[in-house]
Amino acid sequence: MGLRSNQSQRQRRLGHELRKLREAAGLTTAEAGRRVGLGQAHVSHIEAGRTACAEPRLRELAAVYGCVNEPLIDGLVAMTNATGKGWWTAYRDLLDDRARDLAELEHTTTAFRTFEWLYVPGLLQTPEYMRKLYANGVQDPDPGAIDKYVDFRLHRQEALVADPQPTCHAVIHEAAFHMQFVDRKTMRDQLAYLVELSQAPNITIQLLPFKAESHPVTAGSPFTIHDAGARELRTVHVEHPISQVFLHDEEQVDRFEADFQRLSIVSLEPVEPSQQHRENSYALVQHLRYIL
Repeated sequence: MGLRSNQSQRQRRLGHELRKLREAAGLTTAEAGRRVGLGQAHVSHIEAGRTACAEPRLRELAAVYGCVNEPLIDGLVAMTNATGKGWWTAYRDLLDDRARDLAELEHTTTAFRTFEWLYVPGLLQTPEYMRKLYANGVQDPDPGAIDKYVDFRLHRQEALVADPQPTCHAVIHEAAFHMQFVDRKTMRDQLAYLVELSQAPNITIQLLPFKAESHPVTAGSPFTIHDAGARELRTVHVEHPISQVFLHDEEQVDRFEADFQRLSIVSLEPVEPSQQHRENSYALVQHLRYIL
């Protein structure tokens, strides 16, 4: 089988985690290969995501590396057994690899923690909000292409109702609702939809108001923390105007987790319609729907 010339985020991540385990065990690629009957080059290709690693071989490598972390091993097995041929492959001609990588990552996420300050998070957008964003984001937009972009994002939203159902905790800065990317009715409908979504047991929505007394230092771009079955397999997706960035270095992920925790602390209490007379996110949503 030939070597992959274009690895997916999942394939690169699998190789990265196997390399981490090998290095933690103090073994070279040549030593690891000898233990499981592979050449040094083969082990290097696996770690670079250039070639597959069948489940029996992966379990052999994990044993050689002394890994007894069953959730981590199970997560790596799921990654190596995945074909990558989910619903997102139908958009190969429309979207770049990073967009499809994000869809595949969301498909396996057990919990989402997301911060946005410019837009409503994609997983929580209404179809009309999406449509207006796409239409206003490019010159001479193609209606057919916009339909496909909206359809792709709606498919992504199905991750929130997967079985088992993941949790989603969103912190959205008030500024996102004052942007003029969409018309007033679309924004009011979007706010109403957020209230509706907040009633789902797996969704928590908080608003960070302009008048917050403190604002923790965070990355300059919106981000989402994707949890997995094993803590070692957490991923941070950082939105960037040029390209999407996937981070998985433990220290980096820990920093984003700390940022998100501080953001949730200084934000208003979650949207909860039953608490109508309190100064919380629901009260701010209602205020915004009135003034917009």
